[in-house]
Amino acid sequence: MYVNEVKIVPSSQLMKGDFFICEAGDTIPMDGEIVEGIATIDESAITGESAPVIRESGGDKSSVTGGTKVLSDKIKVRVTTEPGESFLDKMIALVEGASRQKTPNEIALTILLAGFTLIFIIVCVTLKPFGDYANTPITIAAFISLFVCLIPTTIGGLLSAIGIAGMDRALRANVITKSGKAVETAGDLDTLLLDKTGTITIGNRKATHFWPEKDVDENVFTEACVLASIADETPEGKSIIELAEAKNIKKPTLQNDKVKFIAFTAETRSSGIDMDGIKIRKGAFDAIKNKILKAGNSFPAGTEERVRLISSDGEHHLVVSQNDKVLGVIELQDLIKPGIQERFDRLRKMGVKTVMVTGDNPLTAKFIAEKAGVDDFIAEARPEDKMNYIKKEQQGGKLVAMMGDGTNDAPALAQADVGVAMNSGTAAAKEAGNMVDLDNDPTKLIEIVEIGKQLLMTRGTLTTFSIANDVAKYFAIVPALFIASIPALQGLNIMQLHSPESAILSAIIFNAIIIPLLIPLALRGVAYKPIGASLLLRRNLLIYGLGGVIVPFIGIKLIDLLVSIWF
Repeated sequence: MYVNEVKIVPSSQLMKGDFFICEAGDTIPMDGEIVEGIATIDESAITGESAPVIRESGGDKSSVTGGTKVLSDKIKVRVTTEPGESFLDKMIALVEGASRQKTPNEIALTILLAGFTLIFIIVCVTLKPFGDYANTPITIAAFISLFVCLIPTTIGGLLSAIGIAGMDRALRANVITKSGKAVETAGDLDTLLLDKTGTITIGNRKATHFWPEKDVDENVFTEACVLASIADETPEGKSIIELAEAKNIKKPTLQNDKVKFIAFTAETRSSGIDMDGIKIRKGAFDAIKNKILKAGNSFPAGTEERVRLISSDGEHHLVVSQNDKVLGVIELQDLIKPGIQERFDRLRKMGVKTVMVTGDNPLTAKFIAEKAGVDDFIAEARPEDKMNYIKKEQQGGKLVAMMGDGTNDAPALAQADVGVAMNSGTAAAKEAGNMVDLDNDPTKLIEIVEIGKQLLMTRGTLTTFSIANDVAKYFAIVPALFIASIPALQGLNIMQLHSPESAILSAIIFNAIIIPLLIPLALRGVAYKPIGASLLLRRNLLIYGLGGVIVPFIGIKLIDLLVSIWF
């Protein structure tokens, strides 16, 4: 079957057109096409899908991807890509081409701070000619002091503390974040993309129903299912025995010298047991059907109809036969994680649209999407499909989060505004995302969104306080500077400061004190309440806006009373 001369060489030396052989346990070194043999392949490192797939020579199932693992049998593969053009190389290129946009809040804050800085620069610059006109000389020291006091240094000094606090709260929720910006962005999300397998579903199919043929007793069929699954260590095999035990059919004790267990192979696509002249097989529909027809027996129309109904509902199945005669069908389901529907409802109430991403066909994807309660789905999704969907949402002005665990999720994780990789995922996925969920819990995004909203509320309140604080300092200092030459300003000299020098010094001291005093609030954060934006704005203006005006007046006056001793 294989060439006589086999050499062991480094995978880096493989070129397009070369042949290599892989056996069970080997990792496939390069993208290629199977030219001989059939094997079961674990592609979870690439796709994130835990269920192994069968690849064989000929047809559309002959391609294999570098980095995947051979679980059974032996294959001969021809390399089909040049170095640098493999699937992994393409994923790297997509990741490098991805870029995260600035959030609306980030843009708004930048414009606001830049605008106020510009305004106060203009104010400080125009004070010189105004002072000359009013015959009130203003020194360079006074100019610098005024500028330091008036520019929005308070919020600038607190932004880092707010971001660090958000990262710390996320860490307490078992989520590692790479930046405070990622947490902040989570508070304003519009769309969330979730990988199906291992994220929405448990990841392993589970037996949920036994469907015996009409002339087969249910207990007889169930016992046959158990016998065919005794040596099956897969999650599906174990779930079959668990379902049978729930029906009071116990696993029998067998003498190994009198039975022969038939292991699953990619070629037969079935497994089973031989004992006392009885041959029981459990496997894929077409594999069992071909075996029965080859033995000269007919295949029941009822079984075909049952398989069709199970498939139309988006479920999976295994056909069981005994001595080349059909006994019935085992129904397998992708189980939805408990409580996931309620979590999606909470996200929906927060204004977050949920989108399921899966490689399944549209029929299966639609069934699971409806069952899980997501708002939309992307079926037969390729890496570029996920990335394009995210770009389309972002072009509409929306902020998008992506949760995934496979290498094929890496481009989408890198493009998303918030990319959450599962801790059980591949290294590429964790590198591309800006968050890593240590608990592998897709619904963790609810906590992340709440932390993000708290961070935004904290920054909003402190920004309101900072701006009001700077405006108050302006009206506290300027009248004190010109009151001697312009008596009409006496009405604005609310604080009755001792002198221009003491006013400026008091403002600088207050400015140095207020930032450390606000750091505990920045770290603790403002309590999150799911209230509307208009109500939140009114609350900020009332509490922190008014407070930002009153506190500087009181603080500067008290400091002025102290420093006036030396003037």
